[in-house]
Order: sequence, then structure tokens, then C-alpha cells
Amino acid sequence: MQRGAQKLRIGLLMNPCAGIGGPAGLKGSDGAEVQTLARKQGIESQVCRRVVMALAALQHQLGDIAFVTCSGAMGEQALLALEVRESEIVYVTPAETQGHDTKRATRALQDAKIDVLLFAGGDGTARDVLDAANADQSILGIPCGVKMHSGVFANHPLAVAEILRDLLAGRLLSAAVGEVRDIDEVAFRQGRVMAKFYGELQIPAALSYIQSTKVGGRESEGLAQQEIAADFVESMLPNIIYFMGSGQTVAGIMATLGLPNTLLGVDVICNDAVLQHDVTSLDLQHWTTQGRCRIVVTVIGGQGHVFGRGNQQFSPEVIRAVGLAAIDVVATKTKLEALSSALVIVDTGDQDLDEALSGVHRIRTGYNDAVLMRWGTQDLGD
Repeated sequence: MQRGAQKLRIGLLMNPCAGIGGPAGLKGSDGAEVQTLARKQGIESQVCRRVVMALAALQHQLGDIAFVTCSGAMGEQALLALEVRESEIVYVTPAETQGHDTKRATRALQDAKIDVLLFAGGDGTARDVLDAANADQSILGIPCGVKMHSGVFANHPLAVAEILRDLLAGRLLSAAVGEVRDIDEVAFRQGRVMAKFYGELQIPAALSYIQSTKVGGRESEGLAQQEIAADFVESMLPNIIYFMGSGQTVAGIMATLGLPNTLLGVDVICNDAVLQHDVTSLDLQHWTTQGRCRIVVTVIGGQGHVFGRGNQQFSPEVIRAVGLAAIDVVATKTKLEALSSALVIVDTGDQDLDEALSGVHRIRTGYNDAVLMRWGTQDLGD
């Protein structure tokens, strides 16, 4: 990573009691009584050891990461073992931790604007994270529990390092959805496995291509644009004003809607009708006062800009009025993989807004398919 480049902000959250009941044959670790029984057998949790195992594989890249964590056994302990002396502490760990500490810590980490929430625990921890997590927060679990039914964990602690290494290098990762499941521990101790679905979290995963967009093992740009358009049109909501940016991928959405399009400009649409063609930034500011709006843009091929090149109609005032959570980015994986930069570039002309837009974001790349990429103001380098 080049000097001065933006660091990947990782929120580290550890459940210090996770997995303690496994070696004791207690079929889980939930509850103070179970944890006490395990400790009476001389058993301690292996969470810190497994987190160190996961992150030690990144030893030479730890300086490229800004860690945000909790004090003591909920995060700081593992970082000190890795000789990471500087981390941002946003939650003070109590002497005895419970599920609500995981929830409170999750909220505190998200308030600190992390890119990825890395949590260590089992299914119970995943449930607590789910209860407090934002829908668009990228989350990845380090497997440390007794019960591992949820699909939000890496297969092995070392697999965590591979995923984070890809993010650091600016390589594409699929924006997958992982199920959070947990079993009834009481029933499990009686020999009955009763798993229950609790919800889903957004997780980074190995890059995949939807089969129908592949031709001879490679993505077909034309088919991918059609699938992006079909997926986006299905997601559109009534009475929302959409600001449709420039570029072929957005033009494909307009064609699917049967609407005329300004290829090198911005159009305003709502309820399958064009409200205004080829607008200015002042026009867009006016429309932000008329109802809820969303911005739809693509990434410029080669350069990698999402704002600041060819779509200056999206001024800082317009982007702020619409809201950062109401920005939809569409692009094919072929285009994203061919970028000269290792990240998507934001150059709005407003430094504070550029920083607010920086981080790991979801980009729609096909039908029910998306990737996670880092946004920032400069190339990450080699």
C-alpha cells in the first residue's frame, strides 16, 4: 500500500466465552452456569488464540489496517498479542460479558465507520451481532464456537486472512448473504437437533460469476448488463425519484424500462416515466425537494471513478441531499476487474464528502449478484 493511502478499517469483536463448553462436552457455551462448569474442568476459551491465528497470516500487512475494537478480552487482547499497539477502543469490556455486550459493541463499532466487522464466536454470537448490525454492514465470522450452523463464518481462521488480503489488494469479492442459524442447546443436550433461522448478514466471499452471464468460462459483458438491468428494475420502488447517471450500464436499465436515455447526461425518472432529460446539478437539487430520491451511477471503465468524472451533475450538495445510503452503483465484473486503480475513486470536489464515501461498498454486478469493493480517493498501490 502506498504511503498516505486510506487504511482498511476493521472492527474486531471477540466473545471471550465462545467455544468454552465444547472440550467439556457441554454441547454449547451459552449461559454462566455452563461456562462455570467448563472452567471447573480447567478449560478456557480458545477465542484469542484463534483470532491471533487468523490475523497473524497478515503480519506484514497489519500496518495497512486501522483496527477499531473493544478493550481487554473482547478484542484488544488479541491485537496486543499480535504487537498491534495502536487501535481505537470504542467499547469497555466488563469483568463478565453477556450477549448484550456483543450487541452494544457491534453498535459502537459501526458508529466508528468500520469497513468490515470481524467477529469471533459461534452461532450465539452471530445472533447477537445480527440483532445490532446494519443491513449494509459487511460482516465476517472467525469460527470459535461449539455450534457452527450459521453461514457467516469463514471455513477456517486462516481463510479470514485470505479474504482480508483480497480486500487490501483491491480484488473483487462477492457480496454474499449468509444465514444466521442456531440450535436449541437444551434440546441438543437431550439428543435433539433443532436449528432455527434467525436472519441474514452481508458477508464478503470468494468471487463468483452467475452461470448465465458466462460464455466459455468468461463473463459476457452484454449478458451481464442485461442481468444487472433486470435485477435493478425488479428492485425499483413506486414514488421514488431516480437520478439515472451516464454510461452504458445505466443506459441498459433505461432500455429495459422502455425509456429514452441521455447516454452522457443524467435523467430523472419516477414510476416508469421520465420527469426531466439531461439535467443540471441545480435541476437535481430542485428534485431532491420533491420527494425521496436515489442516485444510480456506474463506474467509469479504466479510470474507476464513480463520482467526479463525466457526472459532475451529482454535486456535493445533491449527494448530501439524497443521502449516502441512497446511492446505487451498477457495473459488470469484467469492467471492475479491468480497472487501472485498485479501488473505486470518489472525487466530488468536497474532501469531507469524499472521506464519508470512502470504505467498502456493494456494487450490483448481475441478477441477484453483487461484489464488495473499496472506495477511496487514491490508488492503493501494490
